[in-house]
Amino acid sequence: MRLLLFISFLFITMAGNSRSIFVGPNHTVKKISQALSMANENDTLFIDYGIYKEGNIVISKSLKIIGINNPVLDGEGRFEIFTISANDILLKGIVFKNSGYSSMNDFASIKIIDASNFIIEGNTIINASFAIHISNCTNFYVRNNIISGATREEQNTGNGIHLWKCSRAIIAGNTIKGHRDGIYFEFVTDSEIKNNYSAKNMRYGLHFMFSNNDTYTQNTFTDNGAGVAVMFSNHVNMIQNIFEKNMGGSAYGILLKEISDGLISKNIFKDNTVGIFMEGANRLEVKNNRFENNGWAFRIQASCSDITVIENNFKGNTFDIATNGSLVLNKFENNYWDKYEGYDLNKDGKGDIPFHPVSMFAMVTEEIPSSIMLYRSFMVILLERAEKAVPSLTPADLKDDKPLMKAVNL
Repeated sequence: MRLLLFISFLFITMAGNSRSIFVGPNHTVKKISQALSMANENDTLFIDYGIYKEGNIVISKSLKIIGINNPVLDGEGRFEIFTISANDILLKGIVFKNSGYSSMNDFASIKIIDASNFIIEGNTIINASFAIHISNCTNFYVRNNIISGATREEQNTGNGIHLWKCSRAIIAGNTIKGHRDGIYFEFVTDSEIKNNYSAKNMRYGLHFMFSNNDTYTQNTFTDNGAGVAVMFSNHVNMIQNIFEKNMGGSAYGILLKEISDGLISKNIFKDNTVGIFMEGANRLEVKNNRFENNGWAFRIQASCSDITVIENNFKGNTFDIATNGSLVLNKFENNYWDKYEGYDLNKDGKGDIPFHPVSMFAMVTEEIPSSIMLYRSFMVILLERAEKAVPSLTPADLKDDKPLMKAVNL
């Protein structure tokens, strides 16, 4: 909120010393490049409807650039369209189409370098490699943009919203489809990703690396090639997101690798191959989440420690918990498990006997993945019953001592 007030005040202050320049077929100024050469700092460019093919347009002045009736800037499949290296920019209401591809230079529809205090909002980006590429920037919004990528092989396309070495960013209300990664964060701090819809991306809906003190809330990540990855980061909070239909041999709702000191709360993990896959994670709280109809709800490797899994609902998953070792340094408590067959004689709402959520067959499939073909076979059912009676393969200490008899009201 303070960032929004600051930028709003900045634009109001600028408006007192600025002029407006209109660009378009029905105006004196026909080209955007011509308007830019005429403009002074803090001016406003209004780009009227039309199709503009002007190659790479470089913006090095503090300007407001606003589209009227959705003007189209066409990169003709050859050019980066806007390259911005100025502070205090507003870019709004423009359609960017057919930006070029370069494996060396990461061409984008909108590229912003070494800037601060800007807003990119309400634009439409079609058939781009990188749609919005931002590097070494601080204090900015990217919001309410509609982004759809080019249909290329994964190695030949870029990310929808790509941030590198940035801080104090808010990425909000965007729709991103058809890119390599929908949203990509690397070395990004003190930022927020909220209310975005990221779907049908080739690799991840969100790819998040070496980025600390960030929050992502109320996003939907659906039907992506391999779900969401959060790696090599700390103090990351993941709250009220939906992770669904991320299916495939290496697909997850969330992949958490080498992260620490975070909160995963009030999320929905539904119809994923794996809801959460966690490796090398420490000091995380997993609380008040819904795990429904996943292949594996939660795969937690033995390299994880001080993970608290509390007051979650596990319903309709093929396997609730899987792990790859017998060492247990984590806590499971007060969760609802639809596979629990215990009783509650004292009527306190909690089972009187512990629940062991790791099944024998889950342990077998960790060692021999192809054995999943035998799932629900008569022999496996017999072995599961025998394991419950005399545990030998499953980790004895991975248990919920106080399983809930009724689902948590989330």
